[in-house]
Amino acid sequence: MADTGSRRRGDRAGYVDDVGSVDKGGPFAVEEEEESVEKIFAAQEVPSWKGQLTFRAFAVSLMLSIAFTFIVMKLNLTTGIIPSLNVAAGLLGFFLIKTWTAVFAKLGIFPFTRQENTVIQTCVVAASGIAFSGGFGSYLFGMSERVASQSNTSDAKDFKNPSLSWMIGFLFLVSFVGLLSVVPLRKIMIVDFKLTYPSGTATAYLINSFHTPQGAKLAKKQVRVLGKYFSFSFLWAFFKWFFAASDGCGFENFPSLGLQAFANRFYFDFSATYVGVGMICPYIINVSVLVGGILSWGVMWPLIGKKKGIWYPDGSDDMHRLQGYKVFISIAMILGDGLYNFIKVLSITIVALYKQIRSKDSVLPVASDASPESAAQNFDDQRRTHVFLKDQIPTWFAISGYVAIAAVSTGTLPQIFPQLKWYYVLVVYVMAPPLAFCNAYGCGLTDWSLASTYGKLAIFIVGAWAGQGHGGVLAGLAACGVMMNIVSTASDLTQDFKTGYLTLASPRAMFVSQAIGTAMGCVISPCVFWVFYNAFDNLGSPDSEYPAPYAALYRSIARLGVEGFSSLPSHCLTLCYIFFAAAIVINGIRDLVGKKWARFIPIPMAMAIPFYIGSYFAIDMCVGSLILFVWTKTNKAKAEAFAPAVASGMICGEGIWSLPSSVLALAKISPPICMKFLSSAVNQKVDTFLAG
Repeated sequence: MADTGSRRRGDRAGYVDDVGSVDKGGPFAVEEEEESVEKIFAAQEVPSWKGQLTFRAFAVSLMLSIAFTFIVMKLNLTTGIIPSLNVAAGLLGFFLIKTWTAVFAKLGIFPFTRQENTVIQTCVVAASGIAFSGGFGSYLFGMSERVASQSNTSDAKDFKNPSLSWMIGFLFLVSFVGLLSVVPLRKIMIVDFKLTYPSGTATAYLINSFHTPQGAKLAKKQVRVLGKYFSFSFLWAFFKWFFAASDGCGFENFPSLGLQAFANRFYFDFSATYVGVGMICPYIINVSVLVGGILSWGVMWPLIGKKKGIWYPDGSDDMHRLQGYKVFISIAMILGDGLYNFIKVLSITIVALYKQIRSKDSVLPVASDASPESAAQNFDDQRRTHVFLKDQIPTWFAISGYVAIAAVSTGTLPQIFPQLKWYYVLVVYVMAPPLAFCNAYGCGLTDWSLASTYGKLAIFIVGAWAGQGHGGVLAGLAACGVMMNIVSTASDLTQDFKTGYLTLASPRAMFVSQAIGTAMGCVISPCVFWVFYNAFDNLGSPDSEYPAPYAALYRSIARLGVEGFSSLPSHCLTLCYIFFAAAIVINGIRDLVGKKWARFIPIPMAMAIPFYIGSYFAIDMCVGSLILFVWTKTNKAKAEAFAPAVASGMICGEGIWSLPSSVLALAKISPPICMKFLSSAVNQKVDTFLAG
């Protein structure tokens, strides 16, 4: 959920790298229920925590994890906008297990329960989540020579190229410790404070609905719709491949709005993926991205381009030329937005904690307008609390595990990154637990995770501490990875505890499932990234199919932390101040005017995304929004029921095509046709040249 400093937790299975929640819950949005949920399932026996961890659950989880990792990785390396795939993960997990049980029913296989469904959901989102928190589209790839060479600066030789061995080792060292940091506080946050965790709650309602007779019928219809649009998207991507023989060819470079607009990155590129993303993302996100593209590529860059030779030297584009304005102004908006949301969420967290500590019977601010608990809710809460407290995870296990992993990491990470001294790592591990708690608590109140903001904080602290002459750029990026993984997985696990609480899944089963999913992700994600890295030689290039925009942005943030403002081109600092302040002011106005009017004010973090890579994907997303808008106006009930499935199918189909396309690229099999578009004047010159 585009890395812009904070992200909604609605994108747990999808990570709108800080663009905002895209998971509205669809047809499964959380609503007040008059009828007791647990009375519906009262006749069903709750399996033991070991009974919830079945072989078939992890077999299905592995299949889905591989598929979703390819999808997330493709999105990560194109724009960084990764929508929630919770609906797709839930539907496919339900469908595959139902198929499994139908096939083996005669063998007396035990039935598929909502607890097992929760285990699958947890495992899949944990595994595919590593594709985001592992930094393959941000800090980790930002260490590579491909990204470093774009800057043409003194730090260009300060790089570490990807390798399967060190990437897998690094992820295993940093991805598990976050799971242990909040385990001792799970009862306080879920039972005592009754934090809402909107995304975890929406996922639980989704799973609960699947296991009612009416919900099962709807789920089967949704699976059919998802499959239909998956097939369409996959075949469309296959068809487009034939016309993309080289860079600049194919439907991805179709000047649908004219050649001048195409030169300024305004065109519809026929991407089923981002049409689907647009159907899932809130309207304001899509409009904000488009507004950002118009402001940057339609107004600012053409005007700054006229200052070539005055503000910046002529020559190939790098960080001291026009490219520097694109990157650093975008970063200014990201940091301004991130700072505002950091202070906002932290303030909400501190105030809520203060009120909660003063009066244990007080109600949290987010629930101040809640109605008194009904008898049905009391019954549900009592049963859920009983199950939640039944299988304890020993506090000594969590604390000793954290200390042990931190000790191993402190000694081992400097072997992977010599620039990252052991005392830098130790400081990060000391800082991480309170930050992880703040993030998990704030996430429960606001549904916002500030994992990437904490990561950027680590970049600045460690980068400045190490300094330019001692590999500060690499040290900062590596420290970002340590901090981001700890804080992100901590809030992820707490969300899982909330989902498990509402589906009667054992917290011990949730912890084991998250750990197994994390282990899967630590292997699957580097392998998938390695396929992309070796298949596409231009991976990370701004004009390629996979520009990985946030890799360059994270590296530039690290440079800024190490070198200070001396790395900026002329007048860039002034523009950065303006856009940094504008991001804070716009966010403040959005909060002051209230939800009614805020939906008409663009979100700065979403506006910053196209500053670097252009608006082509924003056109796709707005087309998706338009489709959803028309569908909702004509048949609201059907749109709410099936739009998430349609969008997920479109995203997944083209995302899965990245696997065979990568294999074809590795086999040196190129598309047979180059479809390119020229102006009439250029075409006439080409014809004259060919005619001899």
